[in-house]
Amino acid sequence: MIELIVLDVDGCLTDGGIICSNSGEEAKIFNLKDGFVIVCLHQIGKKCAIITGKSSKIVEQRAKDLGIEYVFQGVKDKLAVLEELLKKIGLKLENVAAIGDDTNDYKQLQKVGWSFAPADALPFIRSSVKTVLTLDGGRGAVREMIEMVVEKENLRGEFTKHWL
Repeated sequence: MIELIVLDVDGCLTDGGIICSNSGEEAKIFNLKDGFVIVCLHQIGKKCAIITGKSSKIVEQRAKDLGIEYVFQGVKDKLAVLEELLKKIGLKLENVAAIGDDTNDYKQLQKVGWSFAPADALPFIRSSVKTVLTLDGGRGAVREMIEMVVEKENLRGEFTKHWL
């Protein structure tokens, strides 16, 4: 059973673009549909983590807004960070679904119970995951992933009862 959803940011929660202002501030665009299902996931007792190679205040704020408890930024070895987190919270790799789009996600995606890639992930990554999504990163791919997990684990009723 999947108990933890691990999310990459750039290319998964976003389209991979960064908006830079003249003053040097960065901005990212997050998909509200992705955020909504992350909140729903928490309501049925599932956990989410962000493990990303880049660091930004924007990601910290987005995670806070969505109630994502585990946030790791500036990570070089995502698998090592995930393994440490799993020890801390008492889960196994088989209980994890993860999404990634680039080379730095590869090792982690090879070890988790269910690996996903957005439709626009690198071909190398798409060919190495269990499920390639139909949607691009930042365009609902995370929602599509979570919906698949919910369906496979027969959690639709519990997942939607707060809203219907």
